[in-house]
Amino acid sequence: MAARSPFAPWLARWRLAPDGAAFTTRFKSRLMPVRQDGAPAMLKLAARVEERRGAALMVWWAGRGAARVLACEGEALLLERLDGPGDLAAMARGGQDDAATAILCDVAADLHAPRGRPPPASLVPLDVWFRALEPAARQHGATFAKAAEAARALLAEPRETVVLHGDLHHGNVLDGGPRGWLAIDPKGLIGERGFEYANLFRNPDAATALSPGRMRRQAKVVAERAGLERGRLLRWVQAYAGLGAAWSLGSGHDQDAATGLAIAELAAAELAT
Repeated sequence: MAARSPFAPWLARWRLAPDGAAFTTRFKSRLMPVRQDGAPAMLKLAARVEERRGAALMVWWAGRGAARVLACEGEALLLERLDGPGDLAAMARGGQDDAATAILCDVAADLHAPRGRPPPASLVPLDVWFRALEPAARQHGATFAKAAEAARALLAEPRETVVLHGDLHHGNVLDGGPRGWLAIDPKGLIGERGFEYANLFRNPDAATALSPGRMRRQAKVVAERAGLERGRLLRWVQAYAGLGAAWSLGSGHDQDAATGLAIAELAAAELAT
């Protein structure tokens, strides 16, 4: 007898009809395109605690700057399906890198706007998020140590604390058609607003991130669009690239770690100019 689909209880409970093939993310979450009362939606079954934390944040955002949540319970999250033709990664690779970055900055501003009610209690503070950087700094020194130093200085004197997406990049902001560009898949963090933009410098891919002049150009675009101090923004880039490299090294993704370290070094070089 074939195993029962993990989607089956949710399809029945929320009156959903499958509308495409189910698939699994690299973090083992399961997704299925569905329809509810004829309207397109996406059903997601979270595989990790941080994805449930992200779901709670999606509910709190209530569709401003993010996909609308249609239902949320336990491991299951039902979202409006965002299937507009725009693609920020394709824009960045196709000569519209600055325009894609400006869009990401505008989405971040929507996500950071006050909601008039307390955020989810499950949000993770940035000092907790950065803990993985210190062991790498002690073990490997060099670029990791400089990134950790930058992180300590930033975290010691935080500015403009807001609710953070935590993984804002070209693949996590989708074209919502008439609703504009909307975020998905947050990590659910809380901390300094400037942190949010650091991940843009690592995306959409290593070739783009490491292309000559890109760090300087994007620092200018982000600082101006988001209203950030350029030097502090670059320190966040340095710190976060080091953290990402530490995560990659710990999971055996040496090439990703090398990319992260290279971005941290580019940020440090820009700070020195």
